[in-house]
Amino acid sequence: MAAAEEDELLLPRLPELFETSKQILDEVEVAAEPTGSRRIQEKVLKGLQLLNTAAEMISQLDLFSPNEDLEEIASTDLKYLMLPAFQGALTLKQVNASKRLDHLQWAREHFLNYLTQCQNYHVAEFELPQTKNNSAENNTTGSSMAYPNLIAMASQRQAKIQRYKQKKEMEQRLSVLKLVVESGEADDECVREYHLLHLRRWIGISLEEIESIDQEITILKGKDSCKEASTSHSSREDRPPMKPFILTRNEAQAKVFGAGYPSLASMTVNDWYEQHRKFGALPDQGIAKETSEVKRAGRQQKDEELKEKEDDKRTVQQAREWDDWKDTHPRGYGNRQNMG
Repeated sequence: MAAAEEDELLLPRLPELFETSKQILDEVEVAAEPTGSRRIQEKVLKGLQLLNTAAEMISQLDLFSPNEDLEEIASTDLKYLMLPAFQGALTLKQVNASKRLDHLQWAREHFLNYLTQCQNYHVAEFELPQTKNNSAENNTTGSSMAYPNLIAMASQRQAKIQRYKQKKEMEQRLSVLKLVVESGEADDECVREYHLLHLRRWIGISLEEIESIDQEITILKGKDSCKEASTSHSSREDRPPMKPFILTRNEAQAKVFGAGYPSLASMTVNDWYEQHRKFGALPDQGIAKETSEVKRAGRQQKDEELKEKEDDKRTVQQAREWDDWKDTHPRGYGNRQNMG
């Protein structure tokens, strides 16, 4: 009995677990070194373990009940509502590539649990993201409702702008309240407002994270499907090539009537080339063995062409001289003796 009481005293209290895990999350968020480094990953795992322990303690203490309103929760207990959001944020910091899809789904579940809890307590006015079942139903009916989808996109854009403005206002107000709360001079109303602002801030963060998670899940699933298609295609390419065959009833019919189409190739291109090279029937071999008669015939043909060109020049010159003579000697110029 005494040993059990000593163990309970050694266990960290719920406020210590919450503050330590929150501090780890803040350090990971502002760390300058890569998220995949060993030091950061050790912090992430430690923070997740602390948050899991704190969540178990909250469930054992029954701090929150769906039957109570937000006003009935103590101001000092409001901060514990953010535990699922912290779990989702740290889960996203894990960098195991082989388990990335599982980490995304776990983080989405944590963020969705946080948003559902905040909506049940009416912490702020917002719309819950679509679950897997709702998204599947919308995909089946989306093709016949193109116009409403445009309206939904416009409303989502407007909601993002509104959340951004609220985020800036909350950050300014939180910076002021943080100094008062940490000084220990804040009253219960100030502490309550401080924690409520943190809850509303994490509502906006959770909505943005779920949207990015859904996009990344779609990309990863498409990547996996492409890998499956490529592996199946490569397995088809690895099959041995089929041997050619003749579409005839039997071998005897093929010998008598033939295959019904041109015969198959009997030699390769290299065999054909070697065979023609031996007989000197290749084009380059024929050009190299030109005889003197061929050369003489070619020379004669060139001489005839030159002679034809000279005759053409002479004919043109005579025609020009005849035209000039007709210009200076009109018709009937030399027959004027018998004129009356």
